[in-house]
Amino acid sequence: MKQNRSDILTDLVLAVFRLNGAMINWGDDFSASAGLSSARWQMLGAIALAERPLSAPQIAERMGVTRQGAQKQLNLLAEAGLIELIANPGHKRSPLHALTVEGRRVYQSIDARWRGHAEQVAARFGREDLATARELLAALTALHAAAPGERDAE
Repeated sequence: MKQNRSDILTDLVLAVFRLNGAMINWGDDFSASAGLSSARWQMLGAIALAERPLSAPQIAERMGVTRQGAQKQLNLLAEAGLIELIANPGHKRSPLHALTVEGRRVYQSIDARWRGHAEQVAARFGREDLATARELLAALTALHAAAPGERDAE
């Protein structure tokens, strides 16, 4: 029986859920040698890729997690000396987070390993397939990240 688009979308979303769990478990193993978990690697990456200090809400938004979830990991990274808090001139109670020298070293080390892994995995797929998957996931994210009242308006 031929599936309709909503059934295919449902299958896709279920596959994304499975992928999310698999990536978290894989990432925990991959980042353990650097003394990180997937969650802490994700927070370091958000700061490193921004190339500027970010607040916890900014990091949470970029990574698709709650502010509280981001804050918990940021606190652990600060305790480990991998990030430092900087006064935020725009918001007294929401400091900015920046990588320390050690945090940058740890991130660069794990990022170099990730890039090697990404090259191997990417070689299994066509460039256009990867670009299409990225665009589709970005569109689905945008649709579901909208405010609750906006989601069903279309």
